Amino acid sequence: MSYQLLTGATGLLGRYLIRDLMQADVPLAVLVRPTRKASVRQRVEQMMAFWEERLGHAMPRPVVLEGDISQENLGLDDRSVKWVEEHCTGMIHNAASLTFHSTGPESEPWRSNIQGVRHVLDLCEKTGIRQFLHMSTAYVCGLREGRVLETELDVGQERGNDYEMSKIDAEKMVHAASFIDDLTICRPAIIVGDSQTGYTSTYHGFYAALQLAYTLVRSMEPDDTGRVRSIARFELSGNESKNLVPVDWVSAATTHIVTHPELHGQTYHLTPRHPATIRLVSDILEDATRFYSAKFVGEDAEIDDWGEAEQIFNDNIHVYNSYWRDDPTFDCTNTLTAMPHLPCPDVDREMLLRMSKVAIDSNFGGGRDKRVDLDFDPHQHLKPLVDAGEKQTNGQADAHLLGLEVTGGGGGAWHLMLQDGKLVGADVGRDQKCTAVYRLDSDTFATLATGQESASSALDKGQLVIDGNGLSRSELVDIFDEIVRGSGVGK
Repeated sequence: MSYQLLTGATGLLGRYLIRDLMQADVPLAVLVRPTRKASVRQRVEQMMAFWEERLGHAMPRPVVLEGDISQENLGLDDRSVKWVEEHCTGMIHNAASLTFHSTGPESEPWRSNIQGVRHVLDLCEKTGIRQFLHMSTAYVCGLREGRVLETELDVGQERGNDYEMSKIDAEKMVHAASFIDDLTICRPAIIVGDSQTGYTSTYHGFYAALQLAYTLVRSMEPDDTGRVRSIARFELSGNESKNLVPVDWVSAATTHIVTHPELHGQTYHLTPRHPATIRLVSDILEDATRFYSAKFVGEDAEIDDWGEAEQIFNDNIHVYNSYWRDDPTFDCTNTLTAMPHLPCPDVDREMLLRMSKVAIDSNFGGGRDKRVDLDFDPHQHLKPLVDAGEKQTNGQADAHLLGLEVTGGGGGAWHLMLQDGKLVGADVGRDQKCTAVYRLDSDTFATLATGQESASSALDKGQLVIDGNGLSRSELVDIFDEIVRGSGVGK
């Protein structure tokens, strides 16, 4: 089974890609770093629980690999590197730093966007991955004006900040990787929240300005109408265009490209049909925070009498100065040709207000996943089988394989190894050589493992489904009973 390996899985776009790729039945492995409070599997479980609550049904799980793009071999242990070599044919490199200004060559964004890309490419070359989708940015255009083609990259343009510089260099690195046979580049514009729900888990750019304005307003005295009126001047015309794209659309577009091989090998500007203007963004900040009296004085204005609130705002938002410049026009020929059925939703007043309300209501802390405590963990239950599978000297060459796919909390996919009709081990992930696949949810697995129900009964009720053949029903039921009893292997 050919897996895609996804980096940046726990970021805003990454979590949407997990949802969409899993729902499109793409075999998916994710590279995740642990935190002080959560293991890699706990982090993924928390994300999946979020999606299950939103979608109202149990979901499959990706294969979870512990690693870090800042390290050689992406920080993978030998067992995981071997697994990638045996199962992964594609890389979706989505991890990146959004740091605009660096403090040094070993800091962000260089550490993630250059060194990280180098480590990702090295692992791909080492493990035989030849299909590569690189998540870049439309802003590799730097400070260009006019029309920017999807086919263009470095035309000698001035760069607006270190982030843009690092992303240009990263794209050049993946283009220079001669071992890649199938290279696709996605260049999204400025990613904002969900077009339908307003959800976000990151607060950069537009959200940084919103949070700063909201914080300042709360420290000031409102008038009788509840509004704060204080002069706020911006050295902009207000007509500058900004290309804002909802995260759910970027994920849907990327998933469409991944799942249609005929679309591979191109560069795609994932940009909107109708850019927003800075004046609209300003209006949204006013309406959402109830701060009024903003004025655009033009980029050539020289203001030397900043008010206190103005000075605080400018001092704190200066890191994003290049963010507010007028965008060029992004050519979207490849994108429009590839997905005419999937136009980018217009990021209009209503949508931006909804996104602002969600951010403010969460006190700019929304998107943090709730802790998930599993009453029953299929991974722990199957660990002895997986450990036994690793010790099989003959590997899977002469083994009869059966698949096991468990949706819901603690779920995942495994392939079970049988030799001479006996269960001798397992490994994570789906395998196309499986002659039959067991499918059930984690709640059913728990009732079977605790002896509350038999596999035969669950099969009769439709709680356990077996697709495929190769063995008789009674043999398949007996094997599954052995799995859920945790009675050991080779007996």
